[in-house]
Amino acid sequence: MRTSRPARRRTAVIGTAAAALLTASAAIPAFGATTSPPPVRPAAQTAAEPVRGGSPESTVDRVADFYGAYIDAVYDEDGRLAGQLRTHYLRADLRKRLATWESKNHADGVLRAQNVPVKWSVAYDGSGTGSSYTIVTLTWDSGSNPSTSRVAVRSSLETRQITDIKEAPTE
Repeated sequence: MRTSRPARRRTAVIGTAAAALLTASAAIPAFGATTSPPPVRPAAQTAAEPVRGGSPESTVDRVADFYGAYIDAVYDEDGRLAGQLRTHYLRADLRKRLATWESKNHADGVLRAQNVPVKWSVAYDGSGTGSSYTIVTLTWDSGSNPSTSRVAVRSSLETRQITDIKEAPTE
């Protein structure tokens, strides 16, 4: 039996297309596959990292933002930035009271200490008479029994500026 010319051409085209398809399909699994498994994180890093967020309208978030940035600035020995943060977040009369306290105690009035904490946390502690109250817990070392101190922070609900910082009563 003789095959006509168009039939041979169609067979050749189909054969070429099939070969191209087989070549492409062989490459598809390799396209997204990796040759090695993804890296395994150490056990200490497998715990979910805390999600951080905030709102410029929240006095508690603003206290947390201030303490986070301020501690970073002091840790980095950036006195200029620390001063700018004080100017932005702290009311003028508080800055004057802190300067007096610092002169008398030879320590940082915001942190109520001479050194820099390794961690900090801020917790809401109520509100009333136009003010919001927070407790800032400062952690001073990263050992198995870290020492902590606490400061009580009062903020204006109207301006959201920090209006007072003092040592918090111990629990």
